[in-house]
Amino acid sequence: MVLTGVSSINMNSSYTNKNFSNSKVETFDWLIVQTEMKNKLGADIYESWLKKISFEEEINNYVLLSVPTRFIRDWITSRYLDQILKIIKDHKKDIIRIEFKIVEKNNDNISNNQNISPLESKENVSFIKDSYLQYNRIDPNKKFENFITGSSNNLAYQASVKVSENISHYNPLYIYGGVGMGKTHLLNSIGLELKKDNKVMFISAERFMYQFVKSIKSNDMVKFKEYFRNTDILLIDDIQFMNGKEAMQEEFFHTFNALLDKGSQIIVSADRSPNKLSRIQERIKSRFSGGLVVDIQKPDYELRKKIVENKIKDLNSLYAEQFRISQEITDFISSEITSSVRELVGAINRVVSFSRIYKKLPNLAETKVVLKDLLNLYENKVTIDQIQTVVCKFFKISKNEMLSSRRSRYLVRPRQTAIYLTKILTSKSLPEIGREFSNRDHTTIIHSVKTIEKLKVKDLDMVDNINKLKNQILYNNAENEI
Repeated sequence: MVLTGVSSINMNSSYTNKNFSNSKVETFDWLIVQTEMKNKLGADIYESWLKKISFEEEINNYVLLSVPTRFIRDWITSRYLDQILKIIKDHKKDIIRIEFKIVEKNNDNISNNQNISPLESKENVSFIKDSYLQYNRIDPNKKFENFITGSSNNLAYQASVKVSENISHYNPLYIYGGVGMGKTHLLNSIGLELKKDNKVMFISAERFMYQFVKSIKSNDMVKFKEYFRNTDILLIDDIQFMNGKEAMQEEFFHTFNALLDKGSQIIVSADRSPNKLSRIQERIKSRFSGGLVVDIQKPDYELRKKIVENKIKDLNSLYAEQFRISQEITDFISSEITSSVRELVGAINRVVSFSRIYKKLPNLAETKVVLKDLLNLYENKVTIDQIQTVVCKFFKISKNEMLSSRRSRYLVRPRQTAIYLTKILTSKSLPEIGREFSNRDHTTIIHSVKTIEKLKVKDLDMVDNINKLKNQILYNNAENEI
């Protein structure tokens, strides 16, 4: 479409007489503007969003454009309005602003089939649900009834029950805890309770990211956004996996706000508290902190024992033959497997499988053999926090000093030692280690590791110190927890 001042303006109007009576009308070509938007803002953005803009008219010193939905208008104005205005001003300098109006237009598919009813058009929602997203699968077995509570998880449990009884009572609800502590179980239980009367979306952060990227590539962003923003209950699991993914965080932030504005309930789980989320936008962390934040701590002995006994009872109900594990074995598993509920249940499954395969109940020695790798894994599981704490105590410095930018010799060597131990005792990548040491570059991490390795060759005291620190970290974890 080519716009000219003459063709688009009523020459009998007072506006025309006032502004163009004795001057040449300046013109610009909308097709050229569209081409420049595509070139400057990118083909993907243009095809997904800007292509939907239509030129309507030019009035005084502003341009009136139209888009098919309010959602598209809000998205464009919040992200691309300034760039679009600049492109237009390059062609006509006196344009100072852009206005949008909503003009609902039939797309090509609808125009080819004018008999589609409103009811049929709503089928798109179920189409997305069933074939586009394909991940809103709530496990019917993870219910409140079989969630075993104790002092370490009771607050999170009660908050989850409260939300399932009264939507928006705590909004958002943020549940955090270590791996295998029951966070996903609680989110699933909430979804089960609410899905009868509400539109529920239960998704992991990883799947959200996958579908977000897929939607961009297939130019289905509008459909994707409208689906998520039309839900009544949004449950997002493992939100920490959004770290560093700015585009996805941007989309999640606007989805989050849209849902809160319409009174939808949001429940989020993570492996750490909101303020400790790394590479997550501050505004997102602030919104998480603005709701109810509850944690699930490591289960104590009483809770672990209760879980073991209930799991054995559940397994007995599945099989015709009944088996009775000795009190010695249940006590051993309850006392030794302390890292997570998931590993605890895994240990029970192994012992029961042993019983079914060999047609005998294991004794304590056999149980230790069956669980050998699991016990060793737990014994040797260390964190960067633990390493930093042990090293700081050993060298008699504070953690703040170690993580500072100061390069005094009495700080540099402990810092390099901690980095070296982190490299050999954990599976963290160089960039991950760098982030835990005040965002140091990976080259700094490499240099620190090489420095300690060289010192070990010629300095026996360094070898001795490294061995002492390794023993403390590997075999006295409980004493070194912060």
